[in-house]
Amino acid sequence: MLGEKQRVHVAAVDVGAGSGRVMLASFDGDRIELREAHRFETPLGVDPTTGYDCWDSEAIVREIRAGIDRADDMAPIESVGCDTWGVDYVLLDEDLRQVGVSVAYRDDRTAGMIDEVTAIMPAAEIYRRTGIHFQPYNTLYQLRATAKEHPEWLAVARHLLFTPDYLHFRLSGIVSNEFSISTTSQLLSLETRDWDADLLELTGVRRSLMKKPVEPGTVLGPMTGRDGRRPVLVIAPGGHDTASAVAAAPIGGADEAFLSSGTWSLMGVESPIPYVGEQALGFNIGNEGGVCGRYRVLKNLMGLWLIQRVRKEFGEPAFGDLVAAAAEAPAWVTLINPDDPRFLNPASMTATIRSLAAEHGEPVPEGLGPVARAVFDSLALDYARVKDELETLTGRPLTHIRIIGGGAKNELLNQLTADSCGIPVSAGPVETSALGNAALQMMGLGVIGSLDEARGIVRRSFGVTEIAPATVVSEGVRDRFRLIVQATPAAH
Repeated sequence: MLGEKQRVHVAAVDVGAGSGRVMLASFDGDRIELREAHRFETPLGVDPTTGYDCWDSEAIVREIRAGIDRADDMAPIESVGCDTWGVDYVLLDEDLRQVGVSVAYRDDRTAGMIDEVTAIMPAAEIYRRTGIHFQPYNTLYQLRATAKEHPEWLAVARHLLFTPDYLHFRLSGIVSNEFSISTTSQLLSLETRDWDADLLELTGVRRSLMKKPVEPGTVLGPMTGRDGRRPVLVIAPGGHDTASAVAAAPIGGADEAFLSSGTWSLMGVESPIPYVGEQALGFNIGNEGGVCGRYRVLKNLMGLWLIQRVRKEFGEPAFGDLVAAAAEAPAWVTLINPDDPRFLNPASMTATIRSLAAEHGEPVPEGLGPVARAVFDSLALDYARVKDELETLTGRPLTHIRIIGGGAKNELLNQLTADSCGIPVSAGPVETSALGNAALQMMGLGVIGSLDEARGIVRRSFGVTEIAPATVVSEGVRDRFRLIVQATPAAH
């Protein structure tokens, strides 16, 4: 172990669509310790000029700088890096000033854009080139909408920075695009790991707006605006929060899946090769960029977004009370498809759950417990569906699921997942995005030598809870869920 004066401290900035946090990560040569320096709600509102749902990027930067200072007060940090959700971006002009607004991915301006784009380039060809699954909020369709509604923004833009790239720019003055976050755009070529000129043309974006992506762990430069404080480096981790999270996941082999459980659920396997055949396209499997040359072969599922909205609409009870109410409700009574596009950003999540239950002939849930139980039961069945698809695609059975992220604290959902999937699951660590972020910074600093070493450190530093299947889910329940999924209209 390192001596006290040799401990390495870094600030991991992990910003989700609901909240952001700045974590102080300290490494003594054997274990990593995480301490929260600052937490804030990610500011989202309606822009009065455009009517778009937008992020307040200035407020986010202020919160991050305050958090970095607090982390540095707790222990002298060597570096800082940022990870965020995918697909969203900021445009800058030639004077490096923001152009337009920071539109949030849940805004409905992309309605119809998938159909419009695939009428020009077939979906199979887009998938062959990028390996990225089709979602209405992908950057490809956001930019197509911008080109139609605000072409003047693209006309004066000189740089396109994804959200973590923009945060790194504001911290260092360095303009860059990081690899893992770039892949979420559906604009990056699998073959060249650089931008696809034909897809950029479809969006109305000039190639000159984009930088060749840098790998996770790249040192970008010194942090600016330190006001007399000691120098700190800005290092790009896995800019996509799931890339950083999976980097810290205690994956034990090719027959294990990860399930990053938060606002979104991202379930998949780590692979040295992408899967882009007809079967993968049919499953709408994504091949997102990972770290150290790996791919995350995964499905992007709606996740705990549904329950976050339900909780808010029921007066924000303590999360433990919500889970307890769900646990008391009968199992498998009401099923929904959590990935129904109508759940993306409804005026009322509870009303939409009730409406779609009725639409599919399911009992309409009444009260917090039954509504929450419908969400948890359905999420678990969704995970089982993806497990089957991954096994079919890779040709090998999965033997374990590693649940990471905030959802790992949900004991009810963890047990339902084990029961639905019929294999053991493990829960934890919780703050894996921050852990992976910190580990990749330390790899950039030369303190940690490899991804395998980083995962070993995480396993030593943080325990996990093992959950075995306890009950068998009937085929009747599974058949009901399959029929609901099959009857769900696709997003376009």
